[in-house]
Amino acid sequence: MASLRVQNLHLPAIGSTKSTRRRLNYCRAAINFSSNLSPKGAAAFQNLLPVIKLDELVQNQQYTVITEIAKRKPLGSPKESRLLVAKLQTIAEAVADRVEMHDIIGRQRNNWNHLFLHSINSFALSASLMTGISASLPSHLLALKLSSMLLLSAAGGMMLIVNKIQPSQLAEEQRNATRLWKQLGREIDQMLSKKSNLTKQDVNLAMDKVLALDKAYPLPLLPGMLEKFPEHVEPTCWWPKKQKKQNPTLVSQDKCEGNGWSQELEEAMTGLKNVLKMKDESYYVELGKLVLGINKGLAVSGPVIAGLAAIATGFVDAPIGGSWAPVASIVGGALVAVLNTFEHGAQLGMIFEIFRNCPGLYQKIQEEIDYNLSESDVELRENGEIFATRVAIQLGRSVSELKDFAVFASPSCKVEDMKEFASKLF
Repeated sequence: MASLRVQNLHLPAIGSTKSTRRRLNYCRAAINFSSNLSPKGAAAFQNLLPVIKLDELVQNQQYTVITEIAKRKPLGSPKESRLLVAKLQTIAEAVADRVEMHDIIGRQRNNWNHLFLHSINSFALSASLMTGISASLPSHLLALKLSSMLLLSAAGGMMLIVNKIQPSQLAEEQRNATRLWKQLGREIDQMLSKKSNLTKQDVNLAMDKVLALDKAYPLPLLPGMLEKFPEHVEPTCWWPKKQKKQNPTLVSQDKCEGNGWSQELEEAMTGLKNVLKMKDESYYVELGKLVLGINKGLAVSGPVIAGLAAIATGFVDAPIGGSWAPVASIVGGALVAVLNTFEHGAQLGMIFEIFRNCPGLYQKIQEEIDYNLSESDVELRENGEIFATRVAIQLGRSVSELKDFAVFASPSCKVEDMKEFASKLF
């Protein structure tokens, strides 16, 4: 490839003349054009046109522009492009497989919840009925008593297992996973539709998202199942963490204009982030703690009452049993059915999972806001208008409503000053 002589051109500062701006825009367009050419076409282009590249702003407020087409290579050879496409297609196939697997397992675990719910209730109520009938059929007392004890013991054992794995919560995890895997599949399809612009960073990001989803929503039941009764309620995290370049701070008015961003939008996003953190996220975390406490109490009391009822059944018609044993057995069996229906019929595990996923979404939005605001160069951020639209849709609001949160951008703002939640969806 023919090399070009390096020339140092001292141009006036940007914005001083229209011709300078046109010349710099022309150079950038030439660089992009040369990058998309084939190797032979790029060599021919280099022989015809010296392209300049903006290097640095020197102290005398002039730009030193250096021509370096000889050093610049195309974005990737055809072989490298095909390799990136093949890798991304492999990831897309794995994602499609995950979608199907999570959907099947989700329906299976939802069936578990209904099966165990009705089975345990049937066992407990049948045992209570047998204990009540045994008083009127003394000849069959032993058979009825043993059957009642067996059914209550089976109900207690099944409750121990079901309360440990929480099928309704497992089903909700798989439903969330299916939705998020489908979303990732659509993102990868969009990447594949722009094959010429694929980079290694795109492939690595897709792989990181796959691993993060696998960790957040594991497929195997044992081992690998998420903790159903955690000591601390934390928002679910299903996305790879982004590294911020610096602490997010508002950029001055003369630097934040461009790429859809403005000072007003930055303040609105900062205020929105504060409301999400101090009100929405904390509210659903507290609700999650409340539901977790209720669920934990029912998970312990159900098997205990079933065991006590089974023991009481053994003392029916015994000298020390008296009249309390049949009453305890009948009432205990009925109470087991009530507690089991309230815990698994109301699907408290699923409700807890919802309350854990809601603050996860709010935390994800906060991280995206921080990541964009931490980039001082607005041209390197995601387009402000697109970003605001996406955030507004996720929260069930219009873009114009986001401006109302600018008043909460101050770090001294308190939760008492926030009259409404940021999200309208939950």
